[in-house]
Amino acid sequence: MFWAPETDPGTIMLTSAPTLPSHDRMPPADLNPAAARLAEDGLHIVNGEGSAAIHLLLLGDARPGQPLAALVPLDTDAPDRLEALARLIRGLHRPPPDTRLTAQRRRRLKHMLQAVDGKAAGASYREIAEVIFADFADSGQPFR
Repeated sequence: MFWAPETDPGTIMLTSAPTLPSHDRMPPADLNPAAARLAEDGLHIVNGEGSAAIHLLLLGDARPGQPLAALVPLDTDAPDRLEALARLIRGLHRPPPDTRLTAQRRRRLKHMLQAVDGKAAGASYREIAEVIFADFADSGQPFR
């Protein structure tokens, strides 16, 4: 569902960026449209997914992949519009999440698989724990 910017202050209005004398060339915005709809007032885009999704309205001939500028009407909703714009900017310039497995995550996945395999083989909880925590049990420290 796409809301009009006057109804939803979280909708960010974008237009083609003007040429600024102090900048050689603005890079295009790296948008990630999850949904789009062309309407009379412009191109509506949902950028991102889930709780990170932000509604954008590209006005006139503005399109993803070209330098864009935000329009923020100075009305009573301006603070909310600026917050939405700040979320978009943070999302555009944030590095992608690190999906590599850390040693801790790998060890935890190994233990989970051992527990599932043990349960499928009919092992008791105590037997599963003895296998998973064998290193700790061999250390001589009391287990609680």
